[in-house]
Amino acid sequence: MGDGPASFNAESTTLGSHIVSIDPIYHFSGLDIQQRFEAVLDDVIDQVKATPQDWIWSYHSSPENLRHNRIQAMQTFLQDYERGKQESRYQTAALPTLPFSNQSFKLALCSHFLFLYSDHYDGDFHQASIRELLRVSTEVRIFPLLTLMLQPSPYIQPILQSCQDWGYTASVETVEYELQKGGNQMLVIRPK
Repeated sequence: MGDGPASFNAESTTLGSHIVSIDPIYHFSGLDIQQRFEAVLDDVIDQVKATPQDWIWSYHSSPENLRHNRIQAMQTFLQDYERGKQESRYQTAALPTLPFSNQSFKLALCSHFLFLYSDHYDGDFHQASIRELLRVSTEVRIFPLLTLMLQPSPYIQPILQSCQDWGYTASVETVEYELQKGGNQMLVIRPK
């Protein structure tokens, strides 16, 4: 969910996985997405350079390497995008309502959307979105758990309690990938 112009679908499909990516941006053509990406890339990298204390340079070795990797991911995405749309691997939709039947997937991943934009989307939106992800998938993983201001989202604890109330096990797990300082945790939700 919220996959955007990423290479995950293209790379995973090449490896034989069945992936469906969801994002409102898929309403646009590949050219439109590329132009939007190019219009903001330099500003994003300049913001990263202006806040060196906020970033961990282990996977990406520097802001320039981050820029290079994002361009590579965009190119991989664009090479796959039109075919992927025809194959229904890229679908236009948005949380908190998804166009899938119950338990359509084994795993739902939500990267850099829920929790990250806690200042833009309230607790009710997070609750409804996670409930919807659990409706369409057996397991849900959400990464990272920080807000844009590098603070833990205020919605994590209420979501953990709600998952318990809904009959799920929810845990915060540390992952190897960390770009935002402290952004190396993921919420994993599974049936009890």
